[in-house]
Amino acid sequence: MKKFYIITLLLFVVLFSGFKEPDTYVIDAEQNATLHNNKGLIFMKERAYYPAIQEFKIAISLSPNVQASAAFYNNLGECYMKIEHPELAQDCFERAVQQFSLNFRYYQNLAKCYHLLGYADQQIEHSYNDKNPLSLVLRGLLLEMKGDNVRAIMTLDEFAATEPDLIITEAVKQHIMELVKTTY
Repeated sequence: MKKFYIITLLLFVVLFSGFKEPDTYVIDAEQNATLHNNKGLIFMKERAYYPAIQEFKIAISLSPNVQASAAFYNNLGECYMKIEHPELAQDCFERAVQQFSLNFRYYQNLAKCYHLLGYADQQIEHSYNDKNPLSLVLRGLLLEMKGDNVRAIMTLDEFAATEPDLIITEAVKQHIMELVKTTY
């Protein structure tokens, strides 16, 4: 009889003890990359550029080949530009454009970088040989950086006319409007 009570007690304890297997923690590299990017943005806002650079590099290393990494590269490039190192920013902006070529801001940053490095004329000449219609965007922005606003407007307008359905086209049109206001 004692055995029966002991077994019943043990069964009662086991069944109603609330035991549950512990939750497993899954490490998500892409989510962690976003967290590090956000930390980098906070550091940039506080003008702590060197810690921001490290955070952006961590974000890129955690998630190097996804569309979001274009934003990480762009942020890293902007940080390099803030500390006046356009030679380091060039690779970042080029990679951002390569990862996601439909963000107008990436082209603006790349054009500014090329202009500061003195590569504007070389890149304009190179864009004439490039069959990619997005090369018109970079050419137009480089012409603007050089002060040739009329040719810049014509080049950007040519892009907007030939590629009306791309995501970037609306931003290009808005930039054309601003450029027209400042030019005329």
